[in-house]
Amino acid sequence: MASKIDLHIHTTASDGTLTPAQVVELAKAQGLHTIAITDHDTMGGVPEAVEAGRRIGVAVIPGIEISTDYRDRDTHVLGYGLDWNAPALRPVLEWVRTDRHNRNQKMAALMRADGIEVELAALEATHPGATIGRPHFARVLVEQGRAESISDAFARYLNPGQRYYLSRGYFRFDEAVSVIRRSGGVAVLAHPLQYGYPEPELRALVAYAAGQGIQGIEVYYTGYNREQRALLLDLAGQLGLFATGGSDFHGANKPDIALGAGHGGLFVPETVLTALKEYL
Repeated sequence: MASKIDLHIHTTASDGTLTPAQVVELAKAQGLHTIAITDHDTMGGVPEAVEAGRRIGVAVIPGIEISTDYRDRDTHVLGYGLDWNAPALRPVLEWVRTDRHNRNQKMAALMRADGIEVELAALEATHPGATIGRPHFARVLVEQGRAESISDAFARYLNPGQRYYLSRGYFRFDEAVSVIRRSGGVAVLAHPLQYGYPEPELRALVAYAAGQGIQGIEVYYTGYNREQRALLLDLAGQLGLFATGGSDFHGANKPDIALGAGHGGLFVPETVLTALKEYL
C-alpha cells in the first residue's frame, strides 16, 4: 500500500535537489494528496510549494526543520502549520542565515587553499533563495572529481572529523519549540532514532522534548521497522504526544529515499494527518 501523505520533505530551498514546485508535481504524480515542506532552518520554499499545490490539487502544509542542541548533539525539531511571516520567526531565520553564511565562507576558504575552485557567491547565485550548506559543497567536490558521489564527499571531506567540516551554531531546543508555537505552528521531535541513543536515553530525550512543549514525535520514518515504530508509538502514548511521519526526501542528495514511500517500506497512515489537524 502506498502512502498518500508525506510530512517530511526537503527542496532546493535547503538541501534537496528538486524545486518546491517540482516536489509538488512529483507528489501529484505519485498519488499523494497532502505533503509538508520542511526545509532545514528556512521557509523560503513554502510559498512556491503552496501555490503549486493550489494549482494542481495537492494540499501543502507549511513547515520547517530547525537544528537544535540537545546534550551537545544536533537534534531536529519539525514545525508544521507555521505562519512564515510571523514576527517570532524572523530573527531566528536571520540568525541562521548569518551563522551559515559565516561557516560557509570558512569552508570555501579551506577548500580553495587545497586548490578546489569554489566561490560562495557563485554557489549562492546558482541556488537563489536556498540555504547553502554542506550538500552544495559536496556537489562541488563531485563535479571537480574530488569525490565519486555526494555520500562519498561527505564521508571523506564533510562529515564531523573530516577536513572541511566546521561545526555551526544551534538553537536551544526549548527556544526552537517556543518559536514554532509562537508562530502558530505545531512542534514535533524529528526522527528520534537517528540520534543513536540506547533505549533509556531515547526515553529521556522524548520525555525532555515533551517537557519543553513538543506536541508530537516522528514515528513513521524511512528505514524504521515495525518494532521501532511500536517503541515510538508506546513512548508517544505514555507522554500524550501524537505520531507523525514522513520520508525525509531530499531528491538526488539522498537517492535511496523516495517521496512518499522510502526505502524500508515506509507507509505513513492517514491517522497521522487526522491527529496533526487537531493541533493546526
